[in-house]
Amino acid sequence: MDIQMLQSTCRQVRRDIITMVAKAGAGHPGGSLSCTEALVALYFDVMKGIDPKDDKNPNRDRFVLSKGHAAPALYGTLCERGYFGREEFDHFRQLHGILQGHPDVKKCPGVDASTGSLGQGISIAVGMALGAKKTGNPAHVYTIIGDGESDEGLVWEASMAAAHYKLDNLTVILDYNGLQIDGSNDQVMSLGNIRAKAEAFGYDVIEVADGNDMQQVLDALHAPACPGKPRYILMHTLKGKGVSYMEGQVGWHGKAPNQELAEQALKELEG
Repeated sequence: MDIQMLQSTCRQVRRDIITMVAKAGAGHPGGSLSCTEALVALYFDVMKGIDPKDDKNPNRDRFVLSKGHAAPALYGTLCERGYFGREEFDHFRQLHGILQGHPDVKKCPGVDASTGSLGQGISIAVGMALGAKKTGNPAHVYTIIGDGESDEGLVWEASMAAAHYKLDNLTVILDYNGLQIDGSNDQVMSLGNIRAKAEAFGYDVIEVADGNDMQQVLDALHAPACPGKPRYILMHTLKGKGVSYMEGQVGWHGKAPNQELAEQALKELEG
């Protein structure tokens, strides 16, 4: 898919995010909008062997949304990729619906791991990558983590294991939007020099100046692997990207827009 089509898909996924969160009256729009480019790039350009008609292909690449509260972005991407119809958005966060508040591998087609408890997603991804290495499976495992999530010790325990087992079939993407549930990273728990930390933990690090610029995202994801080292892509993003009143605003971490604001957002995202 060419870059214009990828950008167009991002706009539609952002519209999907607003649609389902507004309909449910609950959800996490800010951090979903910030990681949209990464998800669209993965599912439409990067990941190998994925097919909505054969979503259990054992040799397919895997994706784990470690920051599971950004599920609306994943659901929008999976819908655009053909895993289910847009009518499912009407049942987002509803009992017995396939689109739960956090991804559920038992309910939603295309989901490779149930996530939501912060730090566990990257740990699952490390286990998947190690399993693939041990069995000779060609699958590459991708995971998106949050910067607020990186306050969790599990993130760094998993990172030590990734380096120790030389998991060059693992790519960790940090959605570095600078905000978490109730403030900026520096207010809540400063991450310090996150690039230096990732390098010290044994990652091959690529830093992306604008993780909402599709070309920059593609360049990072397609960069040649570093044999014997897991990859860490530090993507600087904007929370609430694409919706003017949400951009850079911590209050939109876990709040749904009312009908008027949802209509404004959808109009802004028409393209």
